[in-house]
Amino acid sequence: QVQLVESGGGLMQTGGSLRLSCTASGRIFNINVMNWYRQRPGKERELVASITSGGFTTYIDSVKGRFTISREYGKNTVYLQMNSLKPDDTAVYLCNAPIQEVPGLDPVNHWGKGTLVTVSS
Repeated sequence: QVQLVESGGGLMQTGGSLRLSCTASGRIFNINVMNWYRQRPGKERELVASITSGGFTTYIDSVKGRFTISREYGKNTVYLQMNSLKPDDTAVYLCNAPIQEVPGLDPVNHWGKGTLVTVSS
């Protein structure tokens, strides 16, 4: 059973920083891309940042220059360093990854349960 578990959320003031972590465990053969999504109150879920196995990263415009995604490949862990936080960053942040569990089979999409980030003004 593959699991993604996030940690690191909390309450922070505007301008502060938080570092989110997400670790995948279980039967894992390969993970190509790992993603951070967020669900802001009253808004649709959005893809915040992605990182491939080759280290290629992408970000939504609203977090460019403030957030950094990184990976520890041997530990199947992805991080999201969030700096210069704004109240508009308040959301549940969810880790996502299509995970190939067995050689030869297609990756299966997995989600964590999310971690709440609240930024006060």
